[in-house]
Amino acid sequence: MARGKTPVNSDIARKYRKEYDEKFKEQYPDGFPTLKLARIVYNENKIVFKDVEAARTALRYIEGKTGKFNAKFVNKSEFYKEEHRDRNPYALPESDEIPFEPYIIKGHKRVAIFSDIHIPFHSMSALTTALDFCKKDKPDALILNGDTLDAFQLSRFVKDPRKRHFAEELKMMKHLIEVFQKVLKCKIYFKYGNHSERYEHFLFTKAKELIGIEEFELDNLIKARVNGIEIIKDKRIMRLNGLNVIHGHEYTQGIFNPVNVARGLFLRAKTSALQSHSHQSSEHTERDMNGKITTTWSTGCLCELSPPYAPLNKWNWGFAIVDLDNKSFDVRNKRIYEGKVL
Repeated sequence: MARGKTPVNSDIARKYRKEYDEKFKEQYPDGFPTLKLARIVYNENKIVFKDVEAARTALRYIEGKTGKFNAKFVNKSEFYKEEHRDRNPYALPESDEIPFEPYIIKGHKRVAIFSDIHIPFHSMSALTTALDFCKKDKPDALILNGDTLDAFQLSRFVKDPRKRHFAEELKMMKHLIEVFQKVLKCKIYFKYGNHSERYEHFLFTKAKELIGIEEFELDNLIKARVNGIEIIKDKRIMRLNGLNVIHGHEYTQGIFNPVNVARGLFLRAKTSALQSHSHQSSEHTERDMNGKITTTWSTGCLCELSPPYAPLNKWNWGFAIVDLDNKSFDVRNKRIYEGKVL
């Protein structure tokens, strides 16, 4: 870098540094690790940065770590950091490791969780019943916990060409989320599920030339249509105080159990957790030898219950409400039957 020259991409570095330092200030009180952040910045901005090192250089610039001369041009009240010990003292080869950190959701007292809506195969009845309940219960946040879109025509399976195309699904998603915003008037988090991954898989196999073009990234396709939502991707765990929330596809092969899905989740997670994906409401509790109680939950879906590819199944409609108080949580796992919330 030329001495005293501000990197063109320092604004992107500032944006990510501010976002990740705030999100992970409990885990990293001294700031999110620069190399980890550089990998994230590069992974999400490959058109802008030629490699991880280029993203790291931009971050190091705003931190005042690209030499004493350049440090003179850095706002020391913003992201300036004193140079610490080399994190790679043995000059190990650069790694492609991607950090896997939980997505901390905080600042809310009551969070509703809707999942597996599968637009355009959503259930009008189930969604109406869930909205009626939540309108009275007044959550201050809504998590769309995966598979809001079905991405039917992007599936690798044999498809009925008469069914709606992806462009129509995006229009319906816009309409639906605007209804959620109008009725519930709360923050909305949009978690990616396994059906969201159909879009990326489609690009990888059918349109590789479009990979890396910002306008074709799913995040931007969604944000261009809906304002004010927060997107959570990369199979990240969402954390509500001590409750871990996932869609369910994060585990290889998903979670299935002959007793119930929640027990299968317990056997894998070994901690308090809630998942969707199975389209079944269930709960499992165990007490360890020290008296600690751990409970896991799975939630029902809000889509059609008897699709042509699986007309006979164990699915049920449902959603969840999580009440939060300081560091505790309380899960109300609701089922919907004949227009009533049970």
